[in-house]
This record gives sequence, structure tokens and C-alpha cells, in this order.
Amino acid sequence: MTTHTFTLPDWFEPNLVAGMQRGIEKEGLRMQPDGYAAKTFHPAKLGSKLTHPYITTDYSENLLELITEPKPTIKVALDMLKDLHLLVHRSLENDELMWPMSMPCMSSDTDSDIPLADYGSSNIGKLKTLYRSGLGVRYGRKMQTIAGLHYNLSVGDDLFGKWFNQSETNGTDDDFVQFKNAKYLALIRNFKRLTPLVLYLLGASPAVCGTFLSGREHGLIPLGESCSFYQPNGTSLRMGKLGYTNSVQEDLDIRYNDLNEYITGLRRAIGTPFADFAKIGVDDDNGNPIQINSHILQIENEFYSPIRPKQVTKSGETPTAALAARGIAYVEFRAIDLDPYSDIGITMATACFLEILALYCLLTDSKELHKDEEKRLADNIDTIVNHGRADGVQIFDDNGEKVDFRAWLVHHLTQMQAIADAFDAHHGGNDYRSALAMMQGKASNPAFTLSAQIEEDSRRVGGTWALGKILAQKHQKALLTHALSPSQEQHFDDIAKQSLQEQAKLESSDTISFYDYVQAYR
Repeated sequence: MTTHTFTLPDWFEPNLVAGMQRGIEKEGLRMQPDGYAAKTFHPAKLGSKLTHPYITTDYSENLLELITEPKPTIKVALDMLKDLHLLVHRSLENDELMWPMSMPCMSSDTDSDIPLADYGSSNIGKLKTLYRSGLGVRYGRKMQTIAGLHYNLSVGDDLFGKWFNQSETNGTDDDFVQFKNAKYLALIRNFKRLTPLVLYLLGASPAVCGTFLSGREHGLIPLGESCSFYQPNGTSLRMGKLGYTNSVQEDLDIRYNDLNEYITGLRRAIGTPFADFAKIGVDDDNGNPIQINSHILQIENEFYSPIRPKQVTKSGETPTAALAARGIAYVEFRAIDLDPYSDIGITMATACFLEILALYCLLTDSKELHKDEEKRLADNIDTIVNHGRADGVQIFDDNGEKVDFRAWLVHHLTQMQAIADAFDAHHGGNDYRSALAMMQGKASNPAFTLSAQIEEDSRRVGGTWALGKILAQKHQKALLTHALSPSQEQHFDDIAKQSLQEQAKLESSDTISFYDYVQAYR
């Protein structure tokens, strides 16, 4: 194995991490006490899922999405995420629970009990539902009930500025934006190369309820006497062929070497018709729209990738338009399973490790990433999804050579030590070093990984859904002991009321029919 020794740049100082901001988007299914996905509407107490800034739904009506603001420390981000979970659990009725795993709880053999998220009668709300209808007719609704966690991270201009001043680039504002774009894209390329590391250390979906597999070909085997199926030595089925992926996008060849190249590739996919989707039709027999268009992607968010460059969008602005206008503001880490043992789906240790990894990816040299290497990286993901905890597993390294996965993993984790030290030097305490030490322990012993623990516990209690329900009840009990201050209570009450008013305003301001709106959008 070709190994490179990582050292922090001469210009780097620990206080340069001070400007980092992080935000979390966490999805999770509402479930009935019998283990099946909830069939009820989004809880009314939570306000409008169309306009609420922190609490919405993803694909289906029962798939909640909780969104924190960008925060200056991990602790305050996790605190806000806990507050949002408390609001949700207070609002649940009919003894509903929050399913704690990424792969869904039980459902019927068909898609019929997976309701599309309903965003009201405004044209923009109906368009959001139509997009979800399109995903359903393209890939099936079951795939859309898979939950994950997105970790959004921005690097401060203090760090980029110090780096920029050390470079030989001219010092205009435009040059600085281009510099940041190039560095963020380098981070993304390295993260894609290191995705196997994330799947092994944080993967938490080695098994799934049998109902999810109905009508699908798979190589999973029964887990004990339960109705669960699992992949021996698997890590993250969510990131594999059974998860949130699809073969249609495998040949898109969207690159991360230059921002304009990335934007062009994504826009090309949105503008390119796809025969199989055209056969479905854009409208049903009665002329009602069932997908936005018949192109490879309906909209940019349909592109599945383990990491994305992002910019905050303005009203009516598409993600690529925002990137083209203002460059990359942050990166969205998407290859993260929910941690079922955490009442909010993520721990302090995981968050600390993701930030160590992000800085490692940013500060390590990153050559361009082309189609032949992308293919090898896809093979690496498939290998670790299905066999990551097995002995003797091999993956492709940066040079296209097969190397021992465990040795590769240990090497990279060892190289990250200086970054963990720098974070703790700035923030005080030992959180980042402890997180890295925990991951190093998992690298040495697969039994310590989340996927191994879930497999063992599922077997012990009688299946994946049995484990999920035990954890869901435990988390709900713990969260309901949490309290908000009177000012927080008032703040979140005001936001919920305001969101309902904003939805009503949107619904009263439409001047054309939804059909005409869709035709104009197309």
C-alpha cells in the first residue's frame, strides 16, 4: 500500500477552526406501536411542513425531517436537534414513536400505505408533492422511506483567508471565491475516496425488515427466527443496491474537479430525457401530473451522492444557480446512517469525527477525479457495504491498486491525530481526541462497530423491528424528560403559528391553476 504522511501546513493554527459552522438535517419515520409505519398526517402542533424552517417532512407524510440552524459548536447544534426532537415527541398521538433506524420499519407488501407528503393547496406545495410522486413512479415508494442524516459543514473565512494569503493567487474577492470553491471541491473528492471509511465506522444498517424486500431481488439471509434479513459482515445497506441509489444515475459522469463542470453536468442531467421515464408518462390517463418531467433528474435534489457542494438558496433560486452566483458555502455529508442507539440519531463522538475527517480531506492533496476512478470508488462502496467487517477485505487505493482495507483504514485514522489535537487545542477538553480514539478501536475490532452491535442485538431480542421498537420507546422516554425554557417554548410556538400563516398566504396568492403552473415549470 502506498502511504503518505500527513502533516498540518506551516500556516495552520488551531484557532483557525473557530470559524467553522455546522448544521444537521435528521430524517426519521413516525411508526405505530405495532411496528408499522404511521399512516396519520403530520402532527398539527408542529405547524406547516411547507414553511416551518426546522421541522418538515422528506418524501412521505410520515418521514419527518428536523433541521438545525448553523451553529458555532457541535454541542449547541446537538442541543438544538434535541429540542426539535422534544417538540416532535410531544406532538405525537396514538402512541406513535420515532423509528430510530435508517432502514424503515414494517410496511405492507405494496406501496399503498406510503403516503406522499402533502404540502397543502398552493402551487409550490403541490409541486413538492409532485416531485415525490415522480420519485415514487420511477423508483418505488419504499426506497423513499429510508432515513439518513446530513451533516452540513462550512469552513470559516479566517482559515481560508490565511491559506489564500499563503498562496500565489492574486488577491481579488473573485479570486478568493474561486480559491474556496477549489478547496471545497478538493475536500469533496477526498471524501468520496474515503467513503468506505465512513461506511465501516458509522454504518448502522446491516439488516432490514423482510417487508422492505417484498418483490425485490436480494442476497440477504434470515436473521435468526425473526422476519428480518441481514448481510453477514455488512455495514450500511442504506448505501448499497437496496438503499438510496439507482442505476439510472451511474452513468451521469458528474465531476467534482471544477465548479462550472459540476454545475454543467447536473444541469445536463435535468435537461436530458430518459426513455424509461418517458414510458411512464408525465401525466396519468386523466391528465393529472405524476412526475415533473421525464428527464434523468426531475430537479437537482434527485441526484444522489455521498457528499454535495451547497450554497444557501434565495427564494425561487435553484441550487446550481446559487452555486454559480455565489460559489460553495458549505458541504453536505450525506453518507451517514442514523445511530439507533442515540435518541437524536447522532452522538458527539460521531460529529467530532466527521469534522476531523472533513479537515483531513480539506488539507490533504487531492488530485482530479475522473470516470475510471469513480468506477473503482463505486466498487469500494459496494465491497464495504456488503463485506466491510470481514477479514481480508481489499479495496482500491488512489492509484487503482488493491490494498488491505483494514490497514488502509488504520493508516488514515492514524494520520488524523494532528487534526484531532488541533480541534481540542482550540475548543478545550478532549472530545475530538476521544472520538478519534473510539474510531481507531473500531478499526482494530469490527465487533465494536455499530453494524456489528445492531446485528448482535437484533439477534438477541428477536429481530430488527423488535430492537427498533425497544430503542424507540427508550428514546421517547428519555427525550420527554428534557425541558425547554419558557422563552424557547414561546419561540417555537411563534414559529409554528407563523409557518401556518405563511402557508395560508401562499395558498391565497396563486393566480393560475396548478396544471398551468406545472406546464410553465416544465
